[in-house]
Amino acid sequence: QVQLVESGGGLVQAGDSLRLSCTISGRTLSSSTMAWFRQAPAKEREFVAAIKGRSGRTAYADAVKGRFTISGDSSRNTLYLHMNTLKPEDTAVYYCAAGPTYGFSSDPPSGRSERYNYWGQGTQVTVSS
Repeated sequence: QVQLVESGGGLVQAGDSLRLSCTISGRTLSSSTMAWFRQAPAKEREFVAAIKGRSGRTAYADAVKGRFTISGDSSRNTLYLHMNTLKPEDTAVYYCAAGPTYGFSSDPPSGRSERYNYWGQGTQVTVSS
């Protein structure tokens, strides 16, 4: 069965960096569109970044552009989120998600949560000021 497992979260100070990982079982990264979402306390889940496994086309939320980088390693079937210059407002549970790929290779991947049908259990990222 399809299973996504996140890791790499932790407690860091503002300005620090972290790398989150998502191991994928039951399907290949190359056949999927993958994404990271996050949810802070008392807030709705929000889009962070996404990547099309076949083309490598990426999309980012405005709040993380220039600071976060999404990537995948097909040989390890693992998705990554490299987070730099972390801010207290980045504090949230981060979720890995997988779904089918739509549209042309030149189109950006979707930031809509309903486009993804497989989800991990999340990993906590806490950034202190």
